Amino acid sequence: MTVLGHPRSWSCHCLPFLILLLGTGHGPGVEGVTHYKAGDPVMLYVNKVGPYHNPQETYHYYQLPVCCPEKIRHKSLSLGEVLDGDRMAESLYEIRFRENVEKRILCHMQLSSAQVEQLRQAIEELYYFEFVVDDLPIRGFVGYMEESGFLPHSHKIGLWTHLDFHLEFHGDRIIFANVSVRDVKPHSLDGLRSDELLGLTHTYSVRWSETSVEQRSDRRRSDDGGFFPRTLEIHWLSIINSMVLVFLLVGFVAVILMRVLRNDLARYNLDEETTSGGSGDDFDQGDNGWKIIHTDVFRFPPYRGLLCAVLGVGAQFLALGTGIIVMALLGMFNVHRHGAINSAAILLYALTCCISGYVSSHFYKQIGGQRWVWNIILTTSLFSVPFFLTWSVVNSVHWANGSTQALPATTILLLLTVWLLVGFPLTVIGGIFGKNNASPFDAPCRTKNIAREIPPQPWYKSTLIHMTVGGFLPFSAISVELYYIFATVWGREQYTLYGILFFVFAILLSVGACISIALTYFQLSGEDYRWWWRSVLSVGSTGLFIFLYSVFYYARRSNMSGAVQSVEFFGYSLLTGYVFFLMLGTISFFSSLKFIRYIYVNLKMD
Repeated sequence: MTVLGHPRSWSCHCLPFLILLLGTGHGPGVEGVTHYKAGDPVMLYVNKVGPYHNPQETYHYYQLPVCCPEKIRHKSLSLGEVLDGDRMAESLYEIRFRENVEKRILCHMQLSSAQVEQLRQAIEELYYFEFVVDDLPIRGFVGYMEESGFLPHSHKIGLWTHLDFHLEFHGDRIIFANVSVRDVKPHSLDGLRSDELLGLTHTYSVRWSETSVEQRSDRRRSDDGGFFPRTLEIHWLSIINSMVLVFLLVGFVAVILMRVLRNDLARYNLDEETTSGGSGDDFDQGDNGWKIIHTDVFRFPPYRGLLCAVLGVGAQFLALGTGIIVMALLGMFNVHRHGAINSAAILLYALTCCISGYVSSHFYKQIGGQRWVWNIILTTSLFSVPFFLTWSVVNSVHWANGSTQALPATTILLLLTVWLLVGFPLTVIGGIFGKNNASPFDAPCRTKNIAREIPPQPWYKSTLIHMTVGGFLPFSAISVELYYIFATVWGREQYTLYGILFFVFAILLSVGACISIALTYFQLSGEDYRWWWRSVLSVGSTGLFIFLYSVFYYARRSNMSGAVQSVEFFGYSLLTGYVFFLMLGTISFFSSLKFIRYIYVNLKMD
């Protein structure tokens, strides 16, 4: 559905990037505003319908028995619009710039009992429709439902057969568009026999008015009638809660570094001087704590290839998340435009694949990895394979139910081409640079050939307890903000507070780093040197808490229902938790590595 083209003189090496950029439709920050003259036709596109409480369950408008042209002509859409479930098509509405229309007939229809039942079911499920005028979405409910009383119980269902369109203009541009049924009576769909046809006449009116507002973005949203909830406001409770937690954790880690470590280093270095004349074995027998494992703390972990892949993909998503937020802060794309963030995310994901390849191969070579090709394949598959499996299930459910969220074959081929010609090659290129630029692992202590026996650990130093503590504290720092994010992604809110989001994202990373350092110190104090994977799992478990919160949100904070919406929600929520595991696990690991190097560099040893 996306129209692509390129001049012959362009290099074929730039083609994948140009395909992706052209797929976004408009450049960042560009609004598709058209200039009109009085009497010029204004095209109204019908787009989609769906249950109000299931944002991701959408169907084409013409799947309902409504006024439809003999030949349906679809509008060429951008990649982001297709991913957002848009399927715009030309309508029968005739609208001309600055020309009012009073109750013009759209079409006459004779509906069978099956078609009436289809409309009744749609109205009972609170179906809404979305039209598009000059890139401005206008929405309204398909019909009207009223339930009242217990004895006797009344259940009335009506269809809106007349729509009032209200459009505002400034000069030669359309600034605002809305649809209303305020002074209209619905056509009753009750009391029909199974063999009876229902005759309907659909009409519409158009009213134009001039406004002093010059730009669409300047129009106050409180004046638009608000079919969906208003834009979220600043939520100071979330900010204060996060700031207090960060100050407490940073203070806690500072106490460890400034007092406990200082005392440890002073005691260990004093013991080193007083026992310098003795044998090394006597020294080891009289010591305890994290110093005694200095010959094992830098012993490379098992499954080092998988560890490096996790770190590489985690670094990629850290760059991707930061890039999306920064782009929004700089106004590089219009957040109210269909699919703008989807297009930006695909573009950044493809371009940041070089980061995952570089970080993974660089660290893999440092810790003595030999199977470099296998490491690259594992890195490029660590996210793409789970994503493809999740998407396949979700897309199949949408396709089976006729939803517009099911991607067309051309879009699937486009995305696959972007990954094969941009994402995967950049991963390989980044891996080559990382492998060639890798220096030997900088370990302050030499590692013995024979591993030291690890003493039994108390229950509160187990991996499960560390994962619980390390995952819950970062989650608590963003728990309030998480509700607003879920209300935006899985609800009808519009999130525009990207400055606050950037601040909370930085808080999340800071809390994860601080918790990782504290838990790693406690682990090493128990003479347990297996910190490599433990540091990834401890704070990475925040992703599990986020998924558990999504289950709570679905059950208690939303009205979502049905197989289509449920499969998409839980599938992508699980994938979101996995992404947070990769990001926070990467931050946790490198924070712990930096901390361990710091304490052992400052330790006097033979």
